[in-house]
Amino acid sequence: MPLYEYYCDPCDGVFEALRSLKESSEQMPCPVCNRDGKRMMPSSFAAFTYRDGYARRIPDKGTYWHLGKEVKSLVTGPVRPNEHPEINKPEPPPKRAKGDLSVERDARRLQRAHKVVEQKEQQAASAAYEARVKKRPPQLDV
Repeated sequence: MPLYEYYCDPCDGVFEALRSLKESSEQMPCPVCNRDGKRMMPSSFAAFTYRDGYARRIPDKGTYWHLGKEVKSLVTGPVRPNEHPEINKPEPPPKRAKGDLSVERDARRLQRAHKVVEQKEQQAASAAYEARVKKRPPQLDV
């Protein structure tokens, strides 16, 4: 049954009533003063339809509504309750300052330099070990 609005002249009030289409033009008794109220044009109108479990406005633009906000796609995947990825976008990571970037760049250069030094030390140690092994006479097992 449709919802109609009625106006009561004596108490200057507006009230709503669910009535059949047949009875819609007849006067309705006011719930406050019990006098007849006349039907009036609706003061507001909103129409929604439900598809895929989400409210959609009429005329349909192919979008969905999530907690009163328009979104373009359904919620998929794991999300927190009452949140939608289009509405509750994650905050982007903060941009780093030039000074921070240069400090990080210098730290990476130092790490690479330390690795090169360690590799050279390992090569020198292995070369020294091989030289010692070559100078030693072979040992015979008795």
